[in-house]
Amino acid sequence: MSPRPSQPRFEHHEPGRLGIGERAPRLSWMIPEAPQNWAQGGAEVDLQVTSGLGEVRTSTHQLTGPDQVLVAWPARPLTSRDRVSARVRVRGAEPGSPWGEWSEASTVEVGLIEEQDWTAQFVGPRAQRASTEPGAAERPPARVRHAFTLPAGITSARLHLSGHGLVEAEINGRRVGDEELTPGWTSYAHRLRWATFDVSEHVVPGDNAIGVWLADGWWRGRIGFEGGRTDLWGTDLAALVQLEALTDAGELVRVVSDDSWMVGPSPTSQASLYDGEHTDLRRADPSWSTPGFLAPGWEPVHTAELDASVLVAPTGPPVRCTEELTPVSVTRRGPDRWVLDFGQNHSGRLRLRLEGPEGTVVTLRHAEVLQDEELCTRPLRQAAATDRVVLPGGPVTWEPRATIHGYRYAEVSGWPGEIHAGDVVSRVLHTDMDRRGWFECDDTDLNRLHENVVWSLRSNFVDLPTDCPQRDERLGWTGDLQVFAPTAAYLYDVTGMLASWLQDLAAEQHERGTVPFYVPFMQLGIFSADMPPAAVWGDVAVLTPADLHLATGDVGLLRRQWPSARDWLERVAATAGEDLIADKCFQFGDWLDPAAPPDQPWAATTPAPLVATAYFAHSARRLATIARVIGQDEDAERYAGLAERVVAAYQERFLPGGQLQAVTQTALALTTAFDLWPDAASAQAGALALAQLVQDGDYTVATGFAGTPAVADALTIGGRVQDAFALVQSHQSPSWLSMVDRGATSIWERWDSLLADGTVNAGEMTSFNHYALGAVAGWLHRVVGGLAPLEPGYRQLLVAPRPGGTVRYARAKHLTPYGEAKVTWRVEGATLEVEVNVPVGTTAVLDLPGGQVEEIGHGQHHRSLLI
Repeated sequence: MSPRPSQPRFEHHEPGRLGIGERAPRLSWMIPEAPQNWAQGGAEVDLQVTSGLGEVRTSTHQLTGPDQVLVAWPARPLTSRDRVSARVRVRGAEPGSPWGEWSEASTVEVGLIEEQDWTAQFVGPRAQRASTEPGAAERPPARVRHAFTLPAGITSARLHLSGHGLVEAEINGRRVGDEELTPGWTSYAHRLRWATFDVSEHVVPGDNAIGVWLADGWWRGRIGFEGGRTDLWGTDLAALVQLEALTDAGELVRVVSDDSWMVGPSPTSQASLYDGEHTDLRRADPSWSTPGFLAPGWEPVHTAELDASVLVAPTGPPVRCTEELTPVSVTRRGPDRWVLDFGQNHSGRLRLRLEGPEGTVVTLRHAEVLQDEELCTRPLRQAAATDRVVLPGGPVTWEPRATIHGYRYAEVSGWPGEIHAGDVVSRVLHTDMDRRGWFECDDTDLNRLHENVVWSLRSNFVDLPTDCPQRDERLGWTGDLQVFAPTAAYLYDVTGMLASWLQDLAAEQHERGTVPFYVPFMQLGIFSADMPPAAVWGDVAVLTPADLHLATGDVGLLRRQWPSARDWLERVAATAGEDLIADKCFQFGDWLDPAAPPDQPWAATTPAPLVATAYFAHSARRLATIARVIGQDEDAERYAGLAERVVAAYQERFLPGGQLQAVTQTALALTTAFDLWPDAASAQAGALALAQLVQDGDYTVATGFAGTPAVADALTIGGRVQDAFALVQSHQSPSWLSMVDRGATSIWERWDSLLADGTVNAGEMTSFNHYALGAVAGWLHRVVGGLAPLEPGYRQLLVAPRPGGTVRYARAKHLTPYGEAKVTWRVEGATLEVEVNVPVGTTAVLDLPGGQVEEIGHGQHHRSLLI
């Protein structure tokens, strides 16, 4: 009997996802268990498609071969509103192999993917531009509502929702869905995402009402540093609402936002992502989204026509509350003022459960660290991060709905009485990605470091990859993501989310001629629309699609991003000129080198042209590989030739005679990691030089954003594994574990964000929750844990654990597209015991210390060897 596969998956969507945009979604499935040497020889896909009018069609499709990851859609293309159920069974490759059992079925539903499907209009208050006068009152949010009737016999109902600003819907007094910060943040001029909800249980025959909360969000709210900017995409707030209900008679009933809707005041007077939310619950009326609601101040909405060409479907999961944290300590700081420590730096907001006299004002402030036992808010710069609620009298439960903060500590003032367990919880908010990778070892400090990396990822993957979750910035910086993407793709299923962001990047790049420093782009300070091609940052256009392909095997993503990747490298080549040295424009270089002056983070010890030219060569090689994968053979040959010329130019300028001119950790690490040495002898000399530098520095880190992801790997490549361990396990500052020693629960922006004396770095740019320096976790996975992809999608694994330092036990686990891969090793006396699990559908190259290399198939494997 052939094995039973897992529930199939559509593209990179979570099971049951509503509102997808793919007409021909690719399918993937895992085979959890199979006999030794079993291989898939074919698959059968059983499909049931239910149209938006309830018509059902079924089909079965037989596929030959071993493919089980992102398999091409076997049926005719889907259309709007189609609900698809798929199940799979497989058989072995041996002739006459019988079919196994059917998998559990999986479903998704297509959104409104044709422009003509949308008949709704944007509805909201009349647009109002923000005042530039100091101290001017904020523009308050608003709400829109509509009463409607439905016939009897409703079998299902869907709400398709988007808007200008943030939108949150209620139907008949009940909140719709559990998504937060809808419709998320995209490059709105090019792409505006929709969300789809099942509201079958919300609606009733007869009278109904729908209400939508509006808030500034990223659309028109203040964004950015140095005071930021408002009204970046518009001055209006508006909801786009299309509710569709299907009757048992096959009739589709539509309720759409139009000029019959009403707009009215909100109990919320301020809803700012940076500054927080202010709500007066005395003005709240829970009946506002129910039939028959009447109140003064409501008037006909202002409408605006929809350009449906900008509407796009989600490709990844939404932002949700994924966890709730309770305080680890609650300390009184005055008669009605308390400081709460949640024990973990994170992104989220507080939920209160309390009772107090009418008119009581409770104020919530947030910060990442304490200074002199009080909240240290200076690193927030101009982000107030303050929520305020006025109590109505009587018991209430309240949480802001249109803001988010980055914090570990919160100050609660104005609280009536005592704060008891459960009265205040922190709701952790981020994109609700599935966990994919884990690591642990017998060094508790390394485990804490790894956990810090996980928390910084969670805190900053909030609809798009931001640099930090707390201060007046929170932008999609391209360099941060580029260096961290391989680590992110190991830890979480980030491909769907990043695929959306990469499409925004391509749109912004096309408009501006080069990859912006951050996406979505806005002009801030010295960062204008006329941007030079900055290495490390702009290389995200090539390297991140390549990294995601390596993690998932997604060739479609490479094809979609190909024009962006190609155009980036062509811009770099044109700017570098005939000598192919990237020294003709501004470069960030090895940003935040610990030796750089605090107020000049670009002033690194490694020359910026060296960093930029090394990246030029690296990206050219990776682009040539991408071209080969997607069948662009002529381009592959051309970019491989360009890469060879850039490497030669690098060697001539920065490696005359095989001797690196800039003898720094970053220069040596990049030259090794990117394979830029002219010959084996100079590479060996470079490995010795890097090890000597690290030793002479007492195993402290001397790298910034460019060098940090490469330095431990470069030592490992050069055969200096023990030096790599000594560097990563060092407690001398600057180092990763010196952060841990100083109480870090996330990765810092600067190596010395918190100084040795416990005071906060005085620099203007100081964050305690940046993931870029956490790229070292990739080394923990690949070298300490010993688990890495050797072929795209982990079709072949590299299992190469390298014991070292004080570590005597480690385990790495990753849920690959084929199933769970796991490596566990332990040193017992002079013996290394290694346990390996290889998922069905894959093979592994087992490379153990001492040169023992073999290829192994799926299943459990154990090896013992003397070390």
